[in-house]
Amino acid sequence: MVTLRQLRFLTAVAETLNFSRAADLCFVTQPTLSAGIKELEDRLGVQLIERTRRSVMLTPVGTEITARARRLLLDAAEIETLAQTHRNPFEGDLKLGSIPTIGPYLLPRALPAIRRAFPDLRVYLREEMTESLIEGLNAGRLDLILIALPFETGALEILPLFEDGYHLASPAHWPAPQGADALTQSGQLMLLEKGHCLQRHALEAYPGRIVTAEDSFAATSLTTLIAMVSEGLGVTLLPDLAVTAGVAGAEQVRLTPLPDACPRRVVLAWRPGSARAEVFRKLGALLQRRQRAALAENGPLADPA
Repeated sequence: MVTLRQLRFLTAVAETLNFSRAADLCFVTQPTLSAGIKELEDRLGVQLIERTRRSVMLTPVGTEITARARRLLLDAAEIETLAQTHRNPFEGDLKLGSIPTIGPYLLPRALPAIRRAFPDLRVYLREEMTESLIEGLNAGRLDLILIALPFETGALEILPLFEDGYHLASPAHWPAPQGADALTQSGQLMLLEKGHCLQRHALEAYPGRIVTAEDSFAATSLTTLIAMVSEGLGVTLLPDLAVTAGVAGAEQVRLTPLPDACPRRVVLAWRPGSARAEVFRKLGALLQRRQRAALAENGPLADPA
């Protein structure tokens, strides 16, 4: 008989088109995942995945079966959640996904408060790009996601948490940027690589005013960007959330507030009709309180130089 576990393996491969990353998503080894896919194909008598040394792709019938598998897995997850909710909605596992430019700077200081407020809730955290998080949420792999708008979210329920503005990070030995034109005065702008929604959000901070060259440096993390800035290679935009959390550390960078930048909007999102909507709203209220407390503790975010 086809098992839910095998179907989870199939949908993970379809989502990532990579056996190693699919195994990570399913918290199993790659041989275990490969064996599960082979068992499913043998059971059904059809090839679901074409795999070479260079690529992984679904066969036509694999694509159709994957779509049905996603619906079955979502229904199975909702059955479990519904039963859990009738016992205690604030008890059990909660799979929370977050983008890398929010989670590390908001969740660590909030987790102790979450544990106190929801002692019977086990929160599992996962960092992924926004598109992958939304796919995981719709497929039932995640219960709740922490992302930033603007981004197309379809029919998901959205709970706004707070707006997140920007600071300009420039080398400490450069002249201090002055006034509203600080960004345009400061040389080459370096951003995260494509795939990070923060790249698009940073460009939208000043609509029509920021232009980056095709060959400009793009980093995989804020930490890398800050290291490049400290070496004098250019400037970057940092979210206030990361600045408040001390992302710049001891690096030799100057942080200049950009109060006129269009902020990104940090939100929680979940599937419409989720049986745990009350839990998610209470969790959102807690995250809002923790962010306000962090801002109060750090005071005004000002240029340290």
